Amino acid sequence: MKKLKVVTLLAAVIASMLFFTGCEQKPGKTESQPAKLKVGLILDVVGRGDGGFNDAAYNGLVTAQKDLGNAIETTLVEPRDVNEQEKGLRTLAQNKMDLIIAMGYSCSEPLAKVAPDYSETKFVLIDNDLPNLKVESNITCVTFKDSEGAFLAGAAAALKSQTGKIGFVGGVDIPVIKNFATGYNAGARYINPKIVVLSSYVATGIEGFNDPATARTLALKQISDGADIIFHAAGVSGTGVFEAVASQNKLAIGADVDQTFTVHEAQRAYVLTSIIKGIDVAIGDVIKRQLEKRLGGGYIELGINDGVQIYAENDINKNMLASIKPQLDEIKNKIAHQDIVVPVNK
Repeated sequence: MKKLKVVTLLAAVIASMLFFTGCEQKPGKTESQPAKLKVGLILDVVGRGDGGFNDAAYNGLVTAQKDLGNAIETTLVEPRDVNEQEKGLRTLAQNKMDLIIAMGYSCSEPLAKVAPDYSETKFVLIDNDLPNLKVESNITCVTFKDSEGAFLAGAAAALKSQTGKIGFVGGVDIPVIKNFATGYNAGARYINPKIVVLSSYVATGIEGFNDPATARTLALKQISDGADIIFHAAGVSGTGVFEAVASQNKLAIGADVDQTFTVHEAQRAYVLTSIIKGIDVAIGDVIKRQLEKRLGGGYIELGINDGVQIYAENDINKNMLASIKPQLDEIKNKIAHQDIVVPVNK
């Protein structure tokens, strides 16, 4: 399979998008072949290399291209800043994308501006909601029950903590990140009602997801205040959390993907687990739904019952998890069967 072509939104490039085709067309077969579904993916401004949110989205697109072959044609756009997100969305729409997938809350406002101008194009916003959508809308919002996965993270932290104090570092104080904090607090107190949870946020804007130095400082402060395990929901900033715990012989819990394999090798032993959000699953799901003409407007929410928001277990962390795995699995099953109802943003 050829690699996906990536479009960086330079002014000279915006006017001319490049498309990736899974298989080359054979001469004389064009008329008999069904039209490919044209799919565009626009990342948030942090882009690839974040070891989490954007990388998971990119991997989901690559997997969909591999699985669906010549049924789809894909384009990846990596805007350099928030201002380029609207340009990227418009360019994709003008290039007759059938499905445009936008990542994260920073794409919310640009997508809300662009989508009404292209009623024949289907837009999907991943990991944030827009209000008042209906089935007939050309916008679908896919969100995740982040509090469910965070509940597992909180339970794991409380079960492993030796000090009775644990930490949380969020990238930005926004609803989706508050859901992580809420679930984490609830899961920790489910195990130990007296546990102390220290919480910090890196920034008030999108830069909070790309500031490892500040996240490291916040994590070190939490450690000095007694926290021995820290869960982050902070994008690239989370690398600063891993640096901090490794330097102090403490533990961290990652987010979005199995971050044991995204940190430096020397830090892997300090990653207790990660909460796998399922962004790649969501990308593949909406593409398949659109191919099958069953992607309606409105809202999709994915959680433990959908096979996402699960904790990561691998050859490196399995010994650390061994003593608490039965309890984590019991909690996961209780959430799936609604015997535990996890609070959201409270």
